[in-house]
Amino acid sequence: MITSTNLSVMSKSAYKRAERVADQLRIEVADILAKKSKDPRLQNVTVTHVEVTNDLRIARVYVSFLEKKDDEPGILKALSSASGFVRSELGRRLELRYTPEVKFWSDSSSPRTERILNILDSLPPASSLEVVDEDSSRAPNLPEGR
Repeated sequence: MITSTNLSVMSKSAYKRAERVADQLRIEVADILAKKSKDPRLQNVTVTHVEVTNDLRIARVYVSFLEKKDDEPGILKALSSASGFVRSELGRRLELRYTPEVKFWSDSSSPRTERILNILDSLPPASSLEVVDEDSSRAPNLPEGR
């Protein structure tokens, strides 16, 4: 009999497994694109992260590009056409019952991260930093004997 506590434990362990598989997929897909792909556009693609469904059937691979953003649709189309090859390579490398279907998505967090870093770099430096005197940071002397 499955109780509610057993059910929550089962879903929690499945979630952890999905995270572990996603991490391994990220490593393997990056290696496949860098070393096995014959399309030169795919060799300048960075796999930023992977999300896998809990049943491990579908993997969303998020990628960023080192090339110009103008060619992004062309690279995504090349990745889409190479997804079957990537999936077959994953099937050879990983010991999973089902090789996940690979879907490529453009990672939109890179431009946001870049924008935030530029804003932080443009901030003026703090002119009045508090300097703590080492002697004042110590505890006051207590009378001896206590």
